[in-house]
Amino acid sequence: MQQLQSTNTVIAAPDKWNEQILVVKRDLLFPDNAWQGLKAVDFGNYINIIENHKEFTARGPVENNFAYKQIIPYLIFEYQGLYFVMQRQAKASEQRLASKYTLGIGGHLRKEDLKGSDFFEWARREFYEEVNYQGQFTIEPLGILNDDSNNVGKAHIGFVLLLRGDSPKISIKSELADGKLVSFTQCKAYYAAMETWSQLVFDFLQSKF
Repeated sequence: MQQLQSTNTVIAAPDKWNEQILVVKRDLLFPDNAWQGLKAVDFGNYINIIENHKEFTARGPVENNFAYKQIIPYLIFEYQGLYFVMQRQAKASEQRLASKYTLGIGGHLRKEDLKGSDFFEWARREFYEEVNYQGQFTIEPLGILNDDSNNVGKAHIGFVLLLRGDSPKISIKSELADGKLVSFTQCKAYYAAMETWSQLVFDFLQSKF
Protein backbone atom coordinates (compact mmCIF):
# COMPACT_ATOMS: atom_id res chain seq x y z
CA MET A 1 0.00 0.00 0.00
CA GLN A 2 1.25 3.51 -0.75
CA GLN A 3 2.57 5.17 2.37
CA LEU A 4 0.22 7.82 3.71
CA GLN A 5 1.64 11.27 4.23
CA SER A 6 0.48 14.02 6.58
CA THR A 7 1.37 17.69 6.56
CA ASN A 8 1.01 17.89 10.35
CA THR A 9 3.01 16.24 13.08
CA VAL A 10 1.03 14.12 15.52
CA ILE A 11 2.48 13.78 19.00
CA ALA A 12 1.16 10.94 21.16
CA ALA A 13 1.97 7.57 22.64
CA PRO A 14 3.97 5.55 20.04
CA ASP A 15 2.03 2.31 20.59
CA LYS A 16 -1.27 3.99 19.87
CA TRP A 17 -0.14 5.72 16.70
CA ASN A 18 1.58 2.60 15.34
CA GLU A 19 -1.57 0.45 15.49
CA GLN A 20 -2.53 -0.87 12.07
CA ILE A 21 -6.11 0.31 11.61
CA LEU A 22 -8.77 0.00 8.92
CA VAL A 23 -9.15 2.97 6.57
CA VAL A 24 -10.89 3.67 3.25
CA LYS A 25 -10.25 6.53 0.85
CA ARG A 26 -12.73 9.36 1.34
CA ASP A 27 -13.61 9.64 -2.35
CA LEU A 28 -14.67 5.99 -2.45
CA LEU A 29 -17.04 6.52 0.47
CA PHE A 30 -18.30 9.83 -0.92
CA PRO A 31 -18.16 9.72 -4.73
CA ASP A 32 -20.49 12.71 -4.70
CA ASN A 33 -20.65 15.36 -2.00
CA ALA A 34 -20.23 14.22 1.61
CA TRP A 35 -23.19 14.85 3.91
CA GLN A 36 -23.06 16.27 7.41
CA GLY A 37 -24.63 14.31 10.27
CA LEU A 38 -26.17 10.86 10.62
CA LYS A 39 -27.86 9.62 7.47
CA ALA A 40 -29.91 6.46 6.91
CA VAL A 41 -28.33 4.76 3.90
CA ASP A 42 -28.01 1.39 2.19
CA PHE A 43 -25.73 -0.08 4.84
CA GLY A 44 -24.84 -3.11 2.74
CA ASN A 45 -23.50 -0.92 -0.06
CA TYR A 46 -21.03 0.77 2.28
CA ILE A 47 -19.97 -2.51 3.84
CA ASN A 48 -19.18 -3.73 0.33
CA ILE A 49 -17.07 -0.63 -0.26
CA ILE A 50 -15.12 -1.40 2.92
CA GLU A 51 -14.62 -5.05 2.05
CA ASN A 52 -13.48 -4.23 -1.50
CA HIS A 53 -11.30 -1.20 -0.76
CA LYS A 54 -10.09 -1.55 2.83
CA GLU A 55 -6.52 -0.63 3.63
CA PHE A 56 -4.51 -0.90 6.82
CA THR A 57 -2.11 1.77 7.95
CA ALA A 58 -0.48 3.07 11.12
CA ARG A 59 -2.94 5.33 12.89
CA GLY A 60 -0.62 8.31 13.32
CA PRO A 61 -0.24 9.34 9.66
CA VAL A 62 -4.00 9.36 9.00
CA GLU A 63 -5.03 11.46 12.00
CA ASN A 64 -4.48 14.56 9.88
CA ASN A 65 -4.65 13.08 6.39
CA PHE A 66 -8.25 13.75 5.44
CA ALA A 67 -8.02 11.90 2.13
CA TYR A 68 -8.74 8.81 4.25
CA LYS A 69 -11.51 7.94 6.69
CA GLN A 70 -10.86 5.72 9.71
CA ILE A 71 -13.75 3.24 10.03
CA ILE A 72 -15.46 3.34 13.44
CA PRO A 73 -18.37 1.10 14.55
CA TYR A 74 -20.43 3.39 16.81
CA LEU A 75 -22.74 1.23 18.90
CA ILE A 76 -25.75 2.64 20.76
CA PHE A 77 -27.02 0.34 23.52
CA GLU A 78 -30.72 0.45 24.45
CA TYR A 79 -32.66 -1.60 26.97
CA GLN A 80 -36.42 -1.11 27.30
CA GLY A 81 -36.23 2.57 26.39
CA LEU A 82 -33.10 3.24 28.45
CA TYR A 83 -29.84 4.28 26.79
CA PHE A 84 -26.32 3.60 28.04
CA VAL A 85 -24.58 6.96 28.54
CA MET A 86 -20.87 6.90 29.30
CA GLN A 87 -18.21 9.43 30.22
CA ARG A 88 -14.70 9.17 28.83
CA GLN A 89 -11.76 9.39 31.19
CA ALA A 90 -9.89 12.66 31.62
CA LYS A 91 -6.82 10.73 30.45
CA ALA A 92 -8.58 9.05 27.51
CA SER A 93 -6.36 7.79 24.68
CA GLU A 94 -8.07 10.32 22.39
CA GLN A 95 -7.44 13.55 24.31
CA ARG A 96 -9.69 15.59 22.02
CA LEU A 97 -12.61 13.64 23.53
CA ALA A 98 -11.37 13.58 27.13
CA SER A 99 -14.12 13.75 29.80
CA LYS A 100 -16.84 14.02 27.14
CA TYR A 101 -20.08 12.07 27.47
CA THR A 102 -20.92 9.57 24.76
CA LEU A 103 -23.75 7.35 23.60
CA GLY A 104 -21.40 5.46 21.31
CA ILE A 105 -19.51 2.30 22.20
CA GLY A 106 -16.74 1.42 19.79
CA GLY A 107 -13.35 2.29 18.43
CA HIS A 108 -10.86 1.75 15.67
CA LEU A 109 -10.80 -1.57 13.87
CA ARG A 110 -7.30 -2.96 14.20
CA LYS A 111 -5.86 -5.33 11.66
CA GLU A 112 -5.10 -8.06 14.20
CA ASP A 113 -8.71 -8.02 15.47
CA LEU A 114 -10.44 -8.47 12.12
CA LYS A 115 -10.82 -12.22 11.93
CA GLY A 116 -13.43 -12.98 9.29
CA SER A 117 -15.01 -10.49 6.91
CA ASP A 118 -18.36 -9.79 8.55
CA PHE A 119 -18.73 -6.15 9.66
CA PHE A 120 -21.28 -7.01 12.35
CA GLU A 121 -18.89 -9.58 13.80
CA TRP A 122 -16.25 -6.83 13.99
CA ALA A 123 -18.75 -4.57 15.74
CA ARG A 124 -19.60 -7.25 18.30
CA ARG A 125 -15.91 -7.65 19.10
CA GLU A 126 -15.58 -3.90 19.63
CA PHE A 127 -18.62 -3.92 21.92
CA TYR A 128 -17.16 -6.53 24.24
CA GLU A 129 -13.75 -4.82 24.23
CA GLU A 130 -15.33 -1.62 25.57
CA VAL A 131 -17.97 -2.85 28.05
CA ASN A 132 -19.00 -5.79 30.21
CA TYR A 133 -22.42 -7.14 29.28
CA GLN A 134 -24.44 -10.14 30.41
CA GLY A 135 -27.27 -10.79 28.01
CA GLN A 136 -28.24 -10.99 24.35
CA PHE A 137 -28.87 -8.22 21.87
CA THR A 138 -30.06 -7.62 18.34
CA ILE A 139 -28.34 -5.22 15.93
CA GLU A 140 -30.19 -2.63 13.88
CA PRO A 141 -28.23 -0.38 11.48
CA LEU A 142 -29.21 3.27 11.99
CA GLY A 143 -27.00 4.87 9.37
CA ILE A 144 -23.61 6.35 8.64
CA LEU A 145 -22.31 9.37 10.51
CA ASN A 146 -20.05 11.95 8.91
CA ASP A 147 -18.95 15.10 10.70
CA ASP A 148 -16.49 17.37 8.90
CA SER A 149 -16.98 20.25 11.34
CA ASN A 150 -13.79 19.44 13.26
CA ASN A 151 -10.51 17.57 12.76
CA VAL A 152 -11.61 14.51 14.75
CA GLY A 153 -14.66 14.11 12.54
CA LYS A 154 -12.78 14.78 9.31
CA ALA A 155 -10.53 11.78 9.96
CA HIS A 156 -13.29 9.31 10.91
CA ILE A 157 -16.59 7.88 9.70
CA GLY A 158 -19.09 6.21 12.02
CA PHE A 159 -21.17 3.15 11.20
CA VAL A 160 -23.95 3.63 13.73
CA LEU A 161 -25.69 0.52 15.05
CA LEU A 162 -28.50 0.30 17.60
CA LEU A 163 -28.04 -2.65 19.95
CA ARG A 164 -31.30 -3.66 21.64
CA GLY A 165 -30.43 -5.66 24.75
CA ASP A 166 -32.54 -8.04 26.81
CA SER A 167 -30.66 -7.30 30.05
CA PRO A 168 -29.65 -4.14 31.97
CA LYS A 169 -26.41 -5.83 33.14
CA ILE A 170 -23.97 -3.56 31.33
CA SER A 171 -20.95 -1.77 32.82
CA ILE A 172 -17.88 0.10 31.69
CA LYS A 173 -14.30 -1.05 31.25
CA SER A 174 -11.06 0.86 31.79
CA GLU A 175 -11.24 3.31 28.86
CA LEU A 176 -14.33 4.92 30.40
CA ALA A 177 -14.86 6.80 33.65
CA ASP A 178 -18.55 6.12 34.19
CA GLY A 179 -21.61 4.60 32.54
CA LYS A 180 -25.29 4.21 33.32
CA LEU A 181 -28.66 3.50 31.75
CA VAL A 182 -30.92 6.55 31.52
CA SER A 183 -34.15 7.42 29.76
CA PHE A 184 -34.00 9.28 26.48
CA THR A 185 -35.41 12.35 28.20
CA GLN A 186 -32.65 12.17 30.82
CA CYS A 187 -30.05 12.07 28.03
CA LYS A 188 -30.84 15.72 27.39
CA ALA A 189 -29.12 16.63 30.65
CA TYR A 190 -25.82 15.37 29.18
CA TYR A 191 -26.29 16.83 25.69
CA ALA A 192 -24.14 19.95 26.08
CA ALA A 193 -21.22 17.88 27.41
CA MET A 194 -21.53 15.13 24.78
CA GLU A 195 -19.00 14.59 22.02
CA THR A 196 -20.27 15.86 18.66
CA TRP A 197 -21.05 12.40 17.27
CA SER A 198 -23.32 11.61 20.23
CA GLN A 199 -25.12 14.92 19.81
CA LEU A 200 -25.76 14.03 16.17
CA VAL A 201 -27.03 10.57 17.15
CA PHE A 202 -29.29 12.09 19.82
CA ASP A 203 -30.73 14.54 17.27
CA PHE A 204 -31.34 11.68 14.82
CA LEU A 205 -33.11 9.54 17.43
CA GLN A 206 -35.16 12.48 18.67
CA SER A 207 -36.40 13.11 15.13
CA LYS A 208 -37.78 9.55 15.10
CA PHE A 209 -39.84 9.98 18.28
